[in-house]
Amino acid sequence: MRLQGKVALITGGASGIGLATVEKFVAEGARVSIADRDVARAEAVSAEINQRVPGATAAVGVDVSVFTEVEAAVKSAVDAFGKLDVIFNNAGIAGGKPLMDHDPAVDYDPMIRIDQDGVYYGILAAGRQFKAQGTPGVIISTSSVYGEQAAELSFTYSAAKAAVISFTRSAAYEFAEYGIRAVAITPGRVATPIINQFSEDLRAVFASEQLRNAMTQPHEIADVVAFLASDEANVINGTVVHVDDGYSAFKQRLDLPVF
Repeated sequence: MRLQGKVALITGGASGIGLATVEKFVAEGARVSIADRDVARAEAVSAEINQRVPGATAAVGVDVSVFTEVEAAVKSAVDAFGKLDVIFNNAGIAGGKPLMDHDPAVDYDPMIRIDQDGVYYGILAAGRQFKAQGTPGVIISTSSVYGEQAAELSFTYSAAKAAVISFTRSAAYEFAEYGIRAVAITPGRVATPIINQFSEDLRAVFASEQLRNAMTQPHEIADVVAFLASDEANVINGTVVHVDDGYSAFKQRLDLPVF
């Protein structure tokens, strides 16, 4: 098991990609602190996993837009398991509207606080913990294909996800002397609760934007995150790992005429 003996903190760990990653990390031998704004759900997930793998997880409530809460979540993981080896800054929100229709208090501030500032807080809090321990660490953060291109209704979301990429590069550079790696992932269309709420027709359009013509499943992202957290990925640092099934490799499918 590639994560045997490691301790991880996963934000947004009670659903979607976060939950799939919790399950994958536990299967790979890690102990995991499940951090989520919905603490009741995090506790329920933790209890269910611990029935199968005693002592494998703990739950903590966190609003990642508040630095002191992120610091407390890091401390909670250390209190529960004695150390921290990995943080997966995964918590986020989505949504959007045309830029001309923006109300900054509604359409900019909340998403920046969660999707951008929340990642910054996780990087800072975990980095300080790794330094205090005197041990290497891994920081993995969820960006998006939207962080590298313009897209519909995504002015704020794209800005926040682009910041995650920049944060990752800078953190890798500054933290290298402490043996800390930082990596960002850019998912494409993933079948999470956020996307699954949309109509079947819209989900079919989303699927068509990827090379397999199918939505990515959360466990497929979790498989990559587990690898990146492992010692097998020691040379992957300060970069972006595309987990988008080709979303960023082509523009759209065309019904071509017969030549």
